Amino acid sequence: MSFLRACALSELAEDVPKRVDLNGVPVAVVRTDEGVFAINDICSHANVSLSEGEVEDCMIECWLHGSSFDLRSGKPSGLPATRPVAVYPVKIEGDDVLVSVNQES
Repeated sequence: MSFLRACALSELAEDVPKRVDLNGVPVAVVRTDEGVFAINDICSHANVSLSEGEVEDCMIECWLHGSSFDLRSGKPSGLPATRPVAVYPVKIEGDDVLVSVNQES
């Protein structure tokens, strides 16, 4: 599994998504009180950026139609989204947030 540097940990405000592009994959990186998570940045219901939505209780909400996705599993909590979005392994090395987009977890 190869990891790419997504951003610095110090760049992440708690519960504020940051969009990054890793080898052409749009990723929303989010720091919560539970840890740092990486989730595919495109809503499975509509082709919009999840990183523009709000984060609460380890869920990220799509700003367009209100579907929320669990940052840990990518599963939607309700309609209109019915399909999960990919989540990616994250590791922290010093101040670097590293994400593997080659393997979904």
